[in-house]
Amino acid sequence: MKLLAVLVPLVLASVLAAQTTAPAQPENYSGMYTFLQDGEFVQITIEDEGRVTGFISRFGDRESDRGTFLDQFFKEGKLDGQKLSFTTKTVHGVSFEFKGVVERADGKTPNDEGYHLVKGTLVENRTDPNGKTSSKSREVVFKSFPESMEPSPHN
Repeated sequence: MKLLAVLVPLVLASVLAAQTTAPAQPENYSGMYTFLQDGEFVQITIEDEGRVTGFISRFGDRESDRGTFLDQFFKEGKLDGQKLSFTTKTVHGVSFEFKGVVERADGKTPNDEGYHLVKGTLVENRTDPNGKTSSKSREVVFKSFPESMEPSPHN
């Protein structure tokens, strides 16, 4: 009887321990997402402590760079929970600022297009040859590429 009194609590403890699950890992939003036009993309990499690095690969649209791929690296980026923000370096007189959220979407696995979405406000800043800056703001939704089909960066 003494053995049973010792074994029952041990068995119950191990059953309870097996039923408890580890805390959920934060969602990994790193990856490539669509950008403004077909063939353009934004690479987002979530690092430690909410630091975000990455770049936008887009077609140039000025007389001097029309049709050429331009990579605009993030000057700064941050993820706080699901709130995402980043600012790019200026390339050929253009820079971008983004503020919004990143979230899970309808895809069932990371190999589905749109498994994650980046939604928010994108501000495009342009400086003309005379030094005059103009800004254009728009609401955007960028879909994640399937992990198995992410394009290679243009260099």
